[in-house]
Amino acid sequence: MRKYFVRPRDIFKYGIAAILIVIPLYPKFPFLKIPGTYVSIRIEDFLMFILALLFVIFFFKELPQLLKNRLESSILVFILIGFVSLLSAILVTRTVVPGVAVLHWLRRIEYFVPMGIGILYFKRYGTRDLEFFIKVLMITVFIAFIYGFGQMHFSWPVIITQNNEYAKGIALRWVAGSQLNSTFAGHYDLATFLVFTLPIFISLFFVIKGLGSRVSLAVVTLSGLWLLANTASRISIASYLLASVISLLLIKKYKAIIITVAVSIIIFSLTGSVVDRYTQVVTVYYQRIVSRLKVKAADINEVLPQRRENINSQPTPQPIFEDRSTAIRLNVEWPRALRAFKKNPLLGTGYSSITLATDNDFLRLLGEVGILGFLSFILIFSNVFNLARKILSKLSKLTGVELAFVVSFIGGLIGILVNAMFIDIFEASKFAIIFFLITGLFVSLARGKLYE
Repeated sequence: MRKYFVRPRDIFKYGIAAILIVIPLYPKFPFLKIPGTYVSIRIEDFLMFILALLFVIFFFKELPQLLKNRLESSILVFILIGFVSLLSAILVTRTVVPGVAVLHWLRRIEYFVPMGIGILYFKRYGTRDLEFFIKVLMITVFIAFIYGFGQMHFSWPVIITQNNEYAKGIALRWVAGSQLNSTFAGHYDLATFLVFTLPIFISLFFVIKGLGSRVSLAVVTLSGLWLLANTASRISIASYLLASVISLLLIKKYKAIIITVAVSIIIFSLTGSVVDRYTQVVTVYYQRIVSRLKVKAADINEVLPQRRENINSQPTPQPIFEDRSTAIRLNVEWPRALRAFKKNPLLGTGYSSITLATDNDFLRLLGEVGILGFLSFILIFSNVFNLARKILSKLSKLTGVELAFVVSFIGGLIGILVNAMFIDIFEASKFAIIFFLITGLFVSLARGKLYE
């Protein structure tokens, strides 16, 4: 008699698939409001809690082994420093609301849970499900494209969390000329997600064979490029090109680089908002240069003899030329983070102490968890890069999907770290959870190839 039961492997296989689908695609509607705060518990938090609980139950014996690795131990150090910073912010500097700060600290732990799942899943069951996970990711990107298209042309609702009011789950409508969010909480979150995922599809397109597979990859890639173009995120577009070029360089697909860059630029140039935003930057800095040249010319004229009646004349005010996004970062957000860092250089002023946006994850780290938190976070990525460096010497062992995944992860990682200098990407749950899950899969695959 056949026995029907759910195997742990199936639970986590489809649990990982659920993360890849639900986290990016389910809009950020608040499920439970935390009294006295603007923080909400959402459906995705329940999904992560259930998977974390099952993860502890089924992988309990293997969890201690994780801490024997430098990467996992550096994550633990980062979490512990965050906790000490939290206590300092509550008891010493008193720069946070305790309940909100605790929830922000727990959210950081939540982000690392998928990484542990990814590491131990491939370690126990092997990497043969990698192709399945990539296919799920392709479906996710294509559905995000459909929804984004619906927002632009059929007034489908936009749910974002870019301020306290919008975070209540208010349904908005896309307005012509604005950036596209699709199912994400902000256009920067969507753009960074695409910076990380598009190189996977592009690398696969030039690595695998089969007309059907290539057509599917081409459709998903073009859909993602359309989304990225309509986010109009200048830094993300540059980061995507960098990530894709690095990925293809690693597998020596030089002609593919030319094709990828050419197709990407054509798609981006067809989107007026992208052209306008890049034109704006060029115009602003051109005007600044011209303005400074005029000021210097005026200064030279001042040293020349002037008529007596002009001595008391008022100078003509110089016009101000600035790019709004850059100005906000330089004049408001980045100085605010640096002021927080100066208050407590070692431990910062605690999670949630620097409002909703800093637009530089590294400065946010310095401000919220100080130099100790910043260095421990950098240590996590240095360990990932060290593993990437080692696996690059073993690329000959990899073929097909595994080869494309490894090189695109490395390229995508560099791309998002560039993005992190201008966007708070590791604060965005939709991106951070997916990123750490895929990082876990990469880490486990790389270790398996290095030590098999």
